[in-house]
Amino acid sequence: MRTTTLGSAGPEVGVIGLGCMGMSHGYDISGPRDDDTSISVIHQALDLGATLIDTSDVYGPYTNEELVGRALVGGHRERAVLATKVGLVATSPTGGPGNSPKISNNGRPEHIRAAIDDSLRRLGTDHVDLYQLHRVDPEVPIEDSWGAMAEVVAAGKARQIGLSEVTVAQIKQAQAVHPVASVQSELSLWTRDPLAEVLPYCVEQGIAFLPFSPLGRGFLAGRFTSFDDLPADDFRRGLPRFQQDALRANLAIVARVREIADRAGVTSAQVALAWVVAQGDQVIPIPGTKTPKYLADNCAAGDVRLGAEDLADLDALPAPEGGRY
Repeated sequence: MRTTTLGSAGPEVGVIGLGCMGMSHGYDISGPRDDDTSISVIHQALDLGATLIDTSDVYGPYTNEELVGRALVGGHRERAVLATKVGLVATSPTGGPGNSPKISNNGRPEHIRAAIDDSLRRLGTDHVDLYQLHRVDPEVPIEDSWGAMAEVVAAGKARQIGLSEVTVAQIKQAQAVHPVASVQSELSLWTRDPLAEVLPYCVEQGIAFLPFSPLGRGFLAGRFTSFDDLPADDFRRGLPRFQQDALRANLAIVARVREIADRAGVTSAQVALAWVVAQGDQVIPIPGTKTPKYLADNCAAGDVRLGAEDLADLDALPAPEGGRY
């Protein structure tokens, strides 16, 4: 796989990474979990060059970090650029979208100082390569949260720190305290909000941009044709874009992506990912999967280069029906 760097001063990583959330959180909540297969997918990702492995303490909660930690024993940790997050906590087992765990903010400095030690224990390592503030806590000044994140770097427990779902103004506030290595936000063919301000600012500042849900939570890959295709208790059942009327309208976007994929001789997922990668040299999407077949398909997108006509046609796709959340 082609490589880039995680920010202007970061380590080398593949142009596509691996999001691990779905291995233990969010999708098909009550369905069976095959941790052995998930661990093999993480190993396969490293073999294919998808070296940025992304998790969070809130995924599970906690169980996703434990899973990733088990996957990285036996010399695999040295091959991975390991990223986790802090700042969201599960306050009840249900109550969120699709009956997922109810999540609340916690960006208090004392929480961050304690949470990194818990994450390192679960991950089985003495440091992470990237520690990210999962969301800015509206009850805590970002300078206070970011100051605690900077303490984590000073203590050698994280190599770099990043932000998630932030505005340019919030990035600037954080930069005044400590350098921002990365920004993680949703970006895909049907979620383009960061293209207006946040991504251009990241490019200007040499900040890596890590798109999550680059496949529109699987929709852009053509995996769903109706609301009933979603597993019971799946997080997506609570999202507006997956409600039946909106989903039916959004299938027109999927059909157009498939046409362009057929023209390019690749899969729909590869087209969607290649478009995201084409948005900038330090744009590193982190599609999630727990399936070897989909992982191989996603990783192959790292070497797909779309032509000008394909990119123009993708840029012209209509906006989706329904909000993100």
